[in-house]
Amino acid sequence: MTPLGEPGAATAPRTGRPRRRRGGTGGRRGVPLPLLLPGVLALAFLLLPLLALLIRAPWRSLPDQLTSTEVWQALQLSLVSATAATAVSLVLGVPLAWLLARTEFPGRGVVRALVTLPLVLPPVVGGVALLLALGRNGVIGRWLDSWFGITLPFTTTGVVIAEAFVAMPFLVISVEGTLRAADPRYEEAATTLGASRFTAFRRVTLPLIAPGIAAGAVLAWARALGEFGATITFAGNFPGRTQTMPLAVYLALQNDPEAAISLSLVLLAVSITVLAGLRDRWMRPS
Repeated sequence: MTPLGEPGAATAPRTGRPRRRRGGTGGRRGVPLPLLLPGVLALAFLLLPLLALLIRAPWRSLPDQLTSTEVWQALQLSLVSATAATAVSLVLGVPLAWLLARTEFPGRGVVRALVTLPLVLPPVVGGVALLLALGRNGVIGRWLDSWFGITLPFTTTGVVIAEAFVAMPFLVISVEGTLRAADPRYEEAATTLGASRFTAFRRVTLPLIAPGIAAGAVLAWARALGEFGATITFAGNFPGRTQTMPLAVYLALQNDPEAAISLSLVLLAVSITVLAGLRDRWMRPS
């Protein structure tokens, strides 16, 4: 028995279960009204435009809209260019993420800030920057044109470049975060057993960070699929060559609103699919 006056003398016996607070709420408190009303308004503000899109959608003519030549060309080009931009992001972005997470070099913080700059940079400004760098009279583009006869703006390749420019930071951030969370001792153990740094990366690190790479690739693909500003500035809006789905939506709003709604529904469905795919990774309740 615990003597009176000592800590724990008047406490209830331990049962292995946490005691609930008085009132039977289990530790949960009511939501203050000043927070509830703005929260509900914010939710309505975000969901109402999406509900309006679903309500005004031409469901009866939707199959005909999606199978028309112009819409199908935009869909096909968007899927191909977004996939190609994601492949470029994987080939270039994963090594960059490894350098940022695993190596020490002067100015690493500045490099990380520059890598994330396209996330906050207006896409139109990114398109202008691409034109100044890779255009026919650009810093690098003039040499590509005069030496190899390669012209990137206003081509399908230009679409892929514009989409990769805005989508790659999503992949780099995701993979770098996964690398920082992974235990580097596995790589060190592989190197002590005689494996080179690249072999350790290929055989040990890549399998460990595969979920992060997959999540970053999905985000990059979705961002590339919805890219508008940099694409129209750097690649133009030529049907069948550079006109992606967002550009087709913009053009259809002026001539065929039903086609614009149909294409918007496709982009909405892709966004929902991406969120559903990433639900187990980022939307788990804590």
